[in-house]
Amino acid sequence: MLGAGRVAARKIKGLEEVGARVRVIAPRIAPGLRGHEVERRKYRAGDLKSAVLVFAATDDRQVNHAVAMEARQRRIPVNVADCLDECTFIVPARITQGEIQIAISTGGKSPRTAKQLRQALERLLKTDG
Repeated sequence: MLGAGRVAARKIKGLEEVGARVRVIAPRIAPGLRGHEVERRKYRAGDLKSAVLVFAATDDRQVNHAVAMEARQRRIPVNVADCLDECTFIVPARITQGEIQIAISTGGKSPRTAKQLRQALERLLKTDG
């Protein structure tokens, strides 16, 4: 994971829920991200050498682009938070409520709409459950 703000924290949470080991590289780390394999520094070419999956979620377009290019060169699946065209995969909005699991995707075209639908369904499931 490159980046450690709100977007990165949300993606990390989802990865942890499925048992992934997450390595975070970012100069500033959100308080909730402590306890992970964290490197407090800027991205450097070569950082993806041992990665199997990459999320570029920094607040710097040039860094996200460089991460995407390195990932593609190394043939590592990459999700770029601020540029759908640089993604080789997308992550749907997910809801898990007991035995119910719902995934919502707009094909990466409208993350805000997917989030709004997820929130509405979460409210509906809580009032029904």
